[in-house]
Amino acid sequence: MKGGRTLGVAGLLLAASGAAYLTGRVTAQKALVTNDEINTVQVMQAALPAVVRVDNRIRKDSPLLQPGDDPLEVGTGFFVKKDLIVTNYHVVQDYETLTVTLYNGRRVPAKLEGADPGIDIALLRVTGITAPKTLSFGSSARLIPGQKMIAIGTPLRFQNFVSTGVFSVLASAGDVPRNDGIGQEISQYIATTTSIQKGNSGGPVLDSRGAVVAVADANAAPNDLVPGVIGIAIPGDLVKQSIDDLEKVGVPQRGTLGVTLHDLDNLDPALRSLAGLTSSDGALVWDVPAGSAGARAGLRGSLRNTKDQLLTPLGDIIVAVDGRAVKNSFDVARLVAAKRPGQVVTLKVWRNKKAVDIKVTLLKRTVR
Repeated sequence: MKGGRTLGVAGLLLAASGAAYLTGRVTAQKALVTNDEINTVQVMQAALPAVVRVDNRIRKDSPLLQPGDDPLEVGTGFFVKKDLIVTNYHVVQDYETLTVTLYNGRRVPAKLEGADPGIDIALLRVTGITAPKTLSFGSSARLIPGQKMIAIGTPLRFQNFVSTGVFSVLASAGDVPRNDGIGQEISQYIATTTSIQKGNSGGPVLDSRGAVVAVADANAAPNDLVPGVIGIAIPGDLVKQSIDDLEKVGVPQRGTLGVTLHDLDNLDPALRSLAGLTSSDGALVWDVPAGSAGARAGLRGSLRNTKDQLLTPLGDIIVAVDGRAVKNSFDVARLVAAKRPGQVVTLKVWRNKKAVDIKVTLLKRTVR
């Protein structure tokens, strides 16, 4: 996955007026001919005032910075309320200062209001200005392959950049690898032909009605030498739910077991053999904090010696969630995260060389 650090849109202001349209300083006296052209211009004109450039000056001591790196991380965001902006968490991670630039060039400071690294979303609060426009969410669940999508953002630092494409498929998170440790609770991404490049991150992806159906996150490429041509975005339904949780509770309320897990394929094969396992698929329960959902359900953690080396017998090994086999701890996290507090998830665990079903009632997450 390319563009994991930022995907924004900045640069060319595209505006349409009457039967003519403007591109930068060049006025093309050509009528908008097709209904699709008219729709694109209308949606863009209506949405553009809500979209901002996000500048994050990263802390000097951040592990994100390597010698010679530019400390300025550029991304995109958009107003959902008069003073509240949505963007990607990876855009504002390890910030020293945050500023946003409105579509008309006005620049103001911002502060981090809430964070949801589990789905790579953050909320920013601004003071001293009122949003020129706010955007509303549509339904990402109702998207149809081939449906038009419009992205506005700051790709490669070109502010107010607009691109169009279509919704193609829902991509499993397992097929969209990322190595930043963020977005571990996203089960599916939206894959689109709409151009999403570095700097578009956090920007809105709109349908032909101008509703936000996704948030730009990254792009996919076959290797590091080829620019990504497949846009990757976070489903809008998931983002909308997260915003509501962050505002009301302060933390997302997706399901969690509250335990720590280790991938089974990281274990010594001899330990797996002693446990009676013939496969490396699964997640070993490592620690089970008191009071967690896992503890209340009776999940068993792993015993270790003073050198943190595993002792036998091993703790519970989760091999399926609600009947769906899992390969690793990531699979467990995303399947459990699809539920809400109060719901029950059934875990199939390998315990004492036997499969056991354990029902876990998920608890409300508390403010971190």
